[in-house]
Amino acid sequence: MRLQLVDYAIIAVYFTFVLGIGILVKRRTKSSTDFLQGGRSLPLWITGLAFISANLGAQEVIGMAASGAKYGMMTSHFYWLGAIPAMAFLGIFMMPFYYGSRARSVPEYLVLRFDEKTRTFNAFSFAAMTLFSSGVSLYALAILFQSLLGWNFHISILLAAGIVMTYTLLGGLTSAIYNEVLQFFLIVLGIIPLVIVGLKNVGGWDGIQARLEPQFTHIWQYAATESSNPMGVALWQMALGLGFVLSFGYWCTDFLVVQRAMIARNMSSAQRTPLIAAFPKMLLPFVVILPGLIALTLTKMGGDYHLPLKLDGRVDYDLTLPSLLAHYYPTGMLGVGLTALIASFMSGMAGNVTAFNAVWTYDIYQAHIKKDGTDDHYLRVGKITTILGILLSIATAYLAREFNNIMDLLQLIFGFVNAPLFATFMLGMFWKRTSAHGAFVGLLSGTLAASFAHGLTQAEGKGGWLVTTPIHTFVSGMGQAFFIAIVAWTACFVMTIVVSLFTKPRKESELEGLVYSLTKKSTEGEAQWFRRPGPLAAAAILATCVLNWIFR
Repeated sequence: MRLQLVDYAIIAVYFTFVLGIGILVKRRTKSSTDFLQGGRSLPLWITGLAFISANLGAQEVIGMAASGAKYGMMTSHFYWLGAIPAMAFLGIFMMPFYYGSRARSVPEYLVLRFDEKTRTFNAFSFAAMTLFSSGVSLYALAILFQSLLGWNFHISILLAAGIVMTYTLLGGLTSAIYNEVLQFFLIVLGIIPLVIVGLKNVGGWDGIQARLEPQFTHIWQYAATESSNPMGVALWQMALGLGFVLSFGYWCTDFLVVQRAMIARNMSSAQRTPLIAAFPKMLLPFVVILPGLIALTLTKMGGDYHLPLKLDGRVDYDLTLPSLLAHYYPTGMLGVGLTALIASFMSGMAGNVTAFNAVWTYDIYQAHIKKDGTDDHYLRVGKITTILGILLSIATAYLAREFNNIMDLLQLIFGFVNAPLFATFMLGMFWKRTSAHGAFVGLLSGTLAASFAHGLTQAEGKGGWLVTTPIHTFVSGMGQAFFIAIVAWTACFVMTIVVSLFTKPRKESELEGLVYSLTKKSTEGEAQWFRRPGPLAAAAILATCVLNWIFR
């Protein structure tokens, strides 16, 4: 991929805008609340787009195109099964608790509902996960520049990290949010022309269907067994592992995305943030997955394009989208497309860093190190934590360089951390008998159960470290990850109930506003139907059902 002066100019203009936003927002960042929570004053359309962009990082833009080429349209399950229902649930049922409790983070809700040890356990595990994820985004960006442009790996890491640190230090969460909105439009506008041209070259959707096996163009017809679809996942694993445990665990409890709704200016906007975001979210498969199908079709057509290969001759699916950009885009548009990729990496990194500094400042530093500091003190801590988070992200980026299965490891960590956490939240919000000891033991049990499940099973050579002969070998690593998530959620759910029945719960007077049955139901007043969370959620679910039916 050879860039011309105009392409570099486009990238430079993007970096200028990113830093400019930070400088403008800095004037309004006066307190720790402004820096770490955006002042809880952002309008709905900003929080809605930021809610999507927080998840629209490198792993999604690059990873979903790669999965589209490898697994076909079944990848859309990560949206139409593994996102929209959970986003609707978050908006209708969970945001009233998060926002109404005035918690500043997800771990802080846990201390309000349960106790300090449960909050601390989640805070440390989440902080570690965000740093590792941020480092992977940084590592992936450096590898992209090194592979496609010949840039130095170390310089690429320092340049991206320096820019993210600068605009985050200047404007805090608000700066990151506004940049995520900019990055959303860049990502969409930078890739849509590629999809249009690619579809034209392969003869549209009919051309894709004519050249690919039917398993690659349907999402339900071949999902019954592991061996009948390219993803290697059975229907029960897909429905329970992805559709329930992992999707609800991520969208409803991961502070990285929930934070974007928690900073809305009022309860109505907080509830509607994930619901408004659901509509563009359900269309993203046509932006990030379809390029993978186009690349696979072009390869089968035998023209001047083929999927990129690794040195050992295997397909390098991760370079699917960059290779299409290099194949189709002329000078100028190539700069736009590459800027979209850069935006996706930086969006993912900034989102993780801003979530990390809030959790560290509120749930670790203030809770355990200095409880009575001034607002200026916590503002300084937040900024120092941002620098620390960037430096640790650089370290984890180099750590990622030493592993060749880092993405599989990330999926496993997600199952280890968020799957049991969702069981804790379900019981804590909807069963007032859930005790603090039950929640803590349940989280520990879920994590341990996930470890045993991974050690007793194997997929693609991974796992099975506890036994000589694994008790089960999965067709794909994804199937194994879904199974581990199910095991972790079930263990946490059962152990939380058992321990709660033998321990004392908190008084009902202390749980008002934290448990569904003890919370006054808000009325939606005379707002128009499209401004109310209920009808918005119903419309999103209905539209998703239609998409599932069309591509069944």
